[in-house]
Amino acid sequence: MISAEQQIRVHLTVNGRVMTADVTARRTLAEVLREDFELTGTHIGCELGQCGACTVLIDGVSARACLILAARLGGQEVTTVEGLGDPAVLSPLQQGCLERHSFQCGFCAPGILMAATELLAENPDPSEAEVRQALRGNLCRCTGYDSIIAGIVRGAELLRRR
Repeated sequence: MISAEQQIRVHLTVNGRVMTADVTARRTLAEVLREDFELTGTHIGCELGQCGACTVLIDGVSARACLILAARLGGQEVTTVEGLGDPAVLSPLQQGCLERHSFQCGFCAPGILMAATELLAENPDPSEAEVRQALRGNLCRCTGYDSIIAGIVRGAELLRRR
C-alpha cells in the first residue's frame, strides 16, 4: 500500500514531450501539469469535475485533470490546450473560435477547446446539436454558448480545408 506522502515517479508524454515528475499519492494531474510542468492552460475551477475547465485529453479521450490522480498514470499521452497550437500559429479550432469571438473571460476556454478537439477527432463535420452535446460537461458563465458553438463549427470547417 502506498502512503499519502510517499513519492512516486510518473512518466508521461505531454504535448509530445516525455516528462517526469515525482508526486505524492494525493496530487492530481491538474496540479502536476500546472505546478511541475508549468502548463497553466489547464485551469482548476470547481475541483469536483463538474465545470470542465480542467479538461485534457488522455490517450485522445477527454478527462477531468482535477479528478485524476497523477500517481495512477504512467506512460499515457496527455494533451493540454498548449498542445493545440501556439500564439503565432493557431490550430484551426483556435482560429475558428477567435474568428467567432467565442470566449469572453477565457476561464472555460481550455476545457472547451479540449472537449471540442476530442469531438472533431471523432466527427470532423459536427452539427450544432452535436457540438452542444459534446460540451455538456463544460460550463461557461460569460456566454450563452452560441458564439462558442459557432467558433467550433468554424474551426471544424477550417480543419476540413487543410
